[in-house]
Amino acid sequence: MFPLRDENPTARKPVAVIAIIALNALAWGLVQGFGSAYPLAESLCLHGLIPGELLGLVDMGHQLPMGQNLLCTLDGNASPATLFTSMFLHGGWFHILGNLWFLWVFGDNIEDVMGPFRFIVFYLLCGLAAAFAQIVSNPGSAIPMVGASGAIGGVMGAYALLFPRARVQTLLILGFYVTTIGVPAFVMLGYWFLLQILGGLPALGSSEGGVAFWAHIGGFVAGLGLIHLFKRPDFLKARGGRSPRRSSNGERWF
Repeated sequence: MFPLRDENPTARKPVAVIAIIALNALAWGLVQGFGSAYPLAESLCLHGLIPGELLGLVDMGHQLPMGQNLLCTLDGNASPATLFTSMFLHGGWFHILGNLWFLWVFGDNIEDVMGPFRFIVFYLLCGLAAAFAQIVSNPGSAIPMVGASGAIGGVMGAYALLFPRARVQTLLILGFYVTTIGVPAFVMLGYWFLLQILGGLPALGSSEGGVAFWAHIGGFVAGLGLIHLFKRPDFLKARGGRSPRRSSNGERWF
């Protein structure tokens, strides 16, 4: 299931969400060369989060193959800043477009109940929680971790808690059959979270690259907890809180 849009109107323009999307897009273009081989490899090597190097568990001089005869040589001087820079880097076009689409669909409503400043702090804290979860899952990993999906997982966790029955129009692909269906947010987001658990358990301690499932899990759980601290009751009340909303086809979701 892939979310296309939600039926959950906002009261304010999502300026923080737009700014975060713009920063990711700028990083993809200016730092990562729109996915060109050398700038992409260099960005992952220098600015991606490498748990084993950050914790001093990887030997200095360790070399990572980055494709197309490119190597990343670890010097053992990983900066803690990579905990943040890694949130704004991506590994490919599908990676960045998918992440930013999820942020656009679910982020506006979460910013709407916090305001832009609180949302930015919330987003970064969820990203840090995601990074720490991935580090704990495999502290000696020498594989760079990049992507906004951990922080966006926090946004999705907050959405699932605040708006569980908001209707989400979803693309459903079953083999050759493709359709769109409307489901409550808790179904869409619960399905997504279950996939992360199912993918994360076999990946524990793995030395292979791939999806950072535990970052997604850590971000989602952080969002569930932090939303209580960051939501503004007055903003939530102004937009009706959990009051029922009527979808485009007349159905009611509570």
